[in-house]
Amino acid sequence: MRLFVAVNFGSGVCARLTSLQGELRGKSRRGSFTLPGNIHLTLTFLGECSGEQTAAAKAALDAVCFEPFTIEIDRVGCFKRGDGDIWWAGVSESKPLLVLQNQLTDKLTDEGFVLDSRKYSPHITLGRRVEGDITGWSIEPFVETVLSVELMKSERIHGKLRYTRVYRKAAEPI
Repeated sequence: MRLFVAVNFGSGVCARLTSLQGELRGKSRRGSFTLPGNIHLTLTFLGECSGEQTAAAKAALDAVCFEPFTIEIDRVGCFKRGDGDIWWAGVSESKPLLVLQNQLTDKLTDEGFVLDSRKYSPHITLGRRVEGDITGWSIEPFVETVLSVELMKSERIHGKLRYTRVYRKAAEPI
């Protein structure tokens, strides 16, 4: 299974992100846009995993401790690429999010995973290979309360990329 760990959003935030994506689509000539049901905030990507590695990932999630916290989505921007840009909704700096992501990567590394060593840059992908004369834009910030992190499976079903929850770790009650 191709796995990653993510924060998934409630329906209200998903609707706001889908609206931003619609604006992006309207400004672009072309692109591959994230399906509304797939919109998420990646904490770490694991790649292809065996059953044993999946169990290890679940154990790492179980070892992570965090209380509910909020994140703020406050801008739209892109990573420039030669074959079209990756457009995203940006998450403002959040100490609880960074602590959670660091704790998660430490636990996964302890379980034997080799993870991306680049600095974590929290963003929510809206579209890939997007082309057009577009500049990032300001938005009215909105928030999501993070109540859980989820181990997600990525697979193609009938030619469409689908993300499905494999495991969920809830925040500790306050």
